[in-house]
Amino acid sequence: MVTLWLFVLWLRFSWRRNGKFFNIVKDPRVTMRKRSGTLEIGFRSGGRPEDYEGEYQCFASNDHGVALSNKILLRVSKAPLWPKEVLEPVVVTEGSPLVLPCNPPPGLPPPFTFWMNSAMTPIPQDKRVSMGLNGDLYFSNVIAQDAYTDYSCNARFLFTHTIQQKNPFTLKVQTKEPYNDTSYNATDPYGGRKVAESTPTFLSPSGSESSKMVLRDEQLLLECIAAGLPTPAIKWFKKGGDLPAQKVKLENFNKTLKIVSVSEEDAGVYVCMANNHLGSIRHSIFVQVKAAPYWLDKPTDLVLAPDENGRLVCRANGNPKPNIQWLINGQPIDSSPPNMNREVLGDTIIFRSVQMGSSAVYQCNASNQHGYLLANAFVSVLDMPPRMLGPKNQLIKVIENNRTFLDCPFFGSPLPELRWFKNGQGSGLDGGQYRVYINGTLEIKRARAEDEGTYTCVANSILGKAENQVRLEVKEPTRIVRAPEHQSAIRGSTVRFDCKVKSDPSLPVTVAWTKDDKPLNHGWRLKKDDESLTIPNVNEGDEGAYTCTVKSEIDQDSASARLTVLDRPDPPMDLDLSDPAARSVRLTWIPGNDHRSPITEFLVQFEEDRWEPGRWRNLSTYPGDLNSVILQLAPFVNYQFRVIAINSVGQSQPSRPSPRYKTTGAAPDAIPRGLRGWGSKKDNMEITWERNGANLHYCVWWRRKDTGEEWSNVTTVGSKHIVQNTETYVPYEIKIQAINNVGSGPESNVVIGYSGEDEPTDAPTDLRVSKVDINKTYIHWKPVDPNSVRGEFKEYRLYYWRESSLVPGLVVSKEKKTKGFYSTMAEPSGILSDLVPYSKYKMFMVVANSRFEGPRSNTVEFTTKEGVPDAPRFFRINRRSFDTIYLEWDKPLEPNGILIGYRLKYQIVNGSREGREQLATFLPNATDFTLRLPDRSTRYKFYLSALTQVGAGEVYAEESPNQTKPTFTYIDQVDIATQGWFIGLMCAIALIILILLIVCFIKRSRGGKYPVRDKKDLPLDPVDQNNQDGSFDYHSDEDNKPLQGSQTSLDGNVKESDDSLVDYGEGGDGQFNEDGSFIGQYTVKKDKDETEGNESSEATSPVNAIYSLA
Repeated sequence: MVTLWLFVLWLRFSWRRNGKFFNIVKDPRVTMRKRSGTLEIGFRSGGRPEDYEGEYQCFASNDHGVALSNKILLRVSKAPLWPKEVLEPVVVTEGSPLVLPCNPPPGLPPPFTFWMNSAMTPIPQDKRVSMGLNGDLYFSNVIAQDAYTDYSCNARFLFTHTIQQKNPFTLKVQTKEPYNDTSYNATDPYGGRKVAESTPTFLSPSGSESSKMVLRDEQLLLECIAAGLPTPAIKWFKKGGDLPAQKVKLENFNKTLKIVSVSEEDAGVYVCMANNHLGSIRHSIFVQVKAAPYWLDKPTDLVLAPDENGRLVCRANGNPKPNIQWLINGQPIDSSPPNMNREVLGDTIIFRSVQMGSSAVYQCNASNQHGYLLANAFVSVLDMPPRMLGPKNQLIKVIENNRTFLDCPFFGSPLPELRWFKNGQGSGLDGGQYRVYINGTLEIKRARAEDEGTYTCVANSILGKAENQVRLEVKEPTRIVRAPEHQSAIRGSTVRFDCKVKSDPSLPVTVAWTKDDKPLNHGWRLKKDDESLTIPNVNEGDEGAYTCTVKSEIDQDSASARLTVLDRPDPPMDLDLSDPAARSVRLTWIPGNDHRSPITEFLVQFEEDRWEPGRWRNLSTYPGDLNSVILQLAPFVNYQFRVIAINSVGQSQPSRPSPRYKTTGAAPDAIPRGLRGWGSKKDNMEITWERNGANLHYCVWWRRKDTGEEWSNVTTVGSKHIVQNTETYVPYEIKIQAINNVGSGPESNVVIGYSGEDEPTDAPTDLRVSKVDINKTYIHWKPVDPNSVRGEFKEYRLYYWRESSLVPGLVVSKEKKTKGFYSTMAEPSGILSDLVPYSKYKMFMVVANSRFEGPRSNTVEFTTKEGVPDAPRFFRINRRSFDTIYLEWDKPLEPNGILIGYRLKYQIVNGSREGREQLATFLPNATDFTLRLPDRSTRYKFYLSALTQVGAGEVYAEESPNQTKPTFTYIDQVDIATQGWFIGLMCAIALIILILLIVCFIKRSRGGKYPVRDKKDLPLDPVDQNNQDGSFDYHSDEDNKPLQGSQTSLDGNVKESDDSLVDYGEGGDGQFNEDGSFIGQYTVKKDKDETEGNESSEATSPVNAIYSLA
């Protein structure tokens, strides 16, 4: 690495103008800035800028050499005026081509040209009329509308910010036929006049071929403008290949081809073709790409130690190939004193065994006719041991899996060799995961946790050694693991944006929120915590993009979400009424702001000032994309309207009311709905309908159907008319018409109504049954005369009930049931189902019209056959001991026959596996069964069904419960005789018992009675049995019973109760009785086999313990 600051001495600056020394001191207008070579030329005190035009070059020198700047060409910007000229009017024949020249005055830099009229409006340009690259205005063909008096070319000089305007052209167009402005249209610009058509010709460039030279990296502009009628279309091609689509851009209606940055491959022949329906023409443009010099290998500074070798390389390319010239300290190297240690070989200078004092600045000048390049390279010969230039013992923190660079800037001459070591061990780091750059930087391609440690860079040369250390720490990345999500919220609600962060524990992080890329002012309303941002009571000002940014000292992460605030729409505005008609009007409105929730519909309401003034009622709803509707109205009503907008959030406030609109009178245009005739009595017919407006009368007509009689009619204001003295259930033809003061409405269609119904006079006859089955039968009857129904025939209605069951002693319900049969056949029949088997039924039948039932038919009795019984009423399984199951059931509610017994199927189940099925049968009076289990863990599945002669009934399935715990206390004895505390406790108990024995014998010798029952835990009979010798018998009839509250299994086994406290005693030795007394100390240890035998599980009483210890 080269550092020039080690050798910086006081610099001296000088300038040359046009290749000669420029004496700054003698010119008062020229100054040079202090500590800089910048030249300033001032004209405030006078002087002409043109006097200072020329080519300038800066020279910077010190004791080690001279450096040169590039040459600077100074020119004064000019904005010359257009020469005064008188322009004659331009006369052209319609359809001919035309070019209006611009010829702007030459300026520095060249001006930007454009065409305008006297109103400062740009001249419209299209494929027919356009401006060329030279500023001229081209007309492919002239039309009469081109005749203006003020075509003016303008030149804008960018550097001086001035615009110069040329005298305007006046264009006169000669037409062969009269011209009328109104006849112009875009599809026929000649207004139907006959104008001679012409084949395409080129206005620019001329001829069939031309050439164009462009420099590398500059912009290429090719232009083809053609004349002809109709206006020719322009197309571009490249010979020998396609146009580079990514680089080529067609402008000015395809008349200009543009390539922004030209390269050598863009050279070639470009062809433009102009064609219309009369023919085509081509022009070829030969494009040459030249190049000013450009660097291939630019010379760089060189630091050499004494007796070292080195080289300077200066390679450049261009078209034509540039000439390479070497200079030393600003002078041609050929004119400098010879140096045996230096050899110039074209574009390379070779140094051999350089010596102290030969430092200099070398310049390389590469030039051709299109430009030149100049580069300075400082060759420094010095002798210096290695030294580190960066900070000492730097700490670098990086994110895991990231590429990492550890810098180690160093210097030395000769150039030291640099190596890296990790934790002061091993060989140098290079290759694989590591890469060492020439400037000393160590790259770790993907930092991992194991890459943490201390890295040492060591620079070695023959003059010594220098080293530096860098401490690397690898951290977990800072990441947002739960990012905010886009939300749409209703105004006034609460929004929460999540931003949960995971980061390295050793890196403090900060979480910041921005809104629309601006810092978010939390204020009193917004609430921020470590994982979220809460916005209560959101409003429109809260809408925007919220970004959560979490930063640590070495990395950051961010996530964004957008909040959209929804609200009810604003009320519609500017209600307007138009298109008035007698019964309608058009209502138009302007929708209000929908607040980002589209309006789905509009509700139009109305208010009238006669019947219910001030009350707004709904008229109709319309889709949300409409804002103009025709309202259908009623006559004689003074309306006003308002509109309510509705979106997904809710309804807007109502709009301001519209002006009032009063409908005029008109004849009704609607037919009353709901016209019908029916009889409320047997000798009348009620005609009813729905009213369809106010101030209406109704004219009603009726007559007997199919009699040919005249229509009867009545006019009424109500909605009902009753026709009296009618025959029973006869058809009438009915029609209606609405009438108001203006006229009559349309008549309705004729509807058929009927007068009132009466009770049927006949009964169905010969009611009988056939094919009686278990639960159904077929029924037959003879129909009645239709005229006897005296109304609308509805059905034959069958009444039936269960008279009794054939099962002795079974009480049944005699509730009547009905079933309807609609049949007009001569020999009707039907099926009566859902009957109870083995029962006696009765039934009769009537005929029914809409209001009445007729007389009863004959009553029929029949008996259903025996069937299979229902399931047993209940089926319970109880487990009363470890190896016994008790089954209990009850008879079915409906035996459906004579029970002959029960069938029980059962099988052992073990999870999803089932054992062999076993069968047991029982007499009809059996209702329980006891099953002994082969093993206490065995489980069974039972299937129980009742039997009749027909077969087995519905199965009742149950599964035996898991092994249950009896409710009595079962004391599991544990051998605690070896416990030290137990031995001490038993000794104390023995002493207490001994004292009790002494007291007992003393009381006995005195003839007293000892209240033993008060001290016993077990209940005794109310009266103690006294032996003849005066002693007490403590073995009452209850001695062989279990403890109070316990339950003994069928075989005498005892299981520990659910409420036993054995689980809470110390070591499991202590036992508690149900009353909480400690009884473990009174129990006598039994072997496990003994406790599981047939002996009683009764706990030993204290008195028995006394005798056992005595």
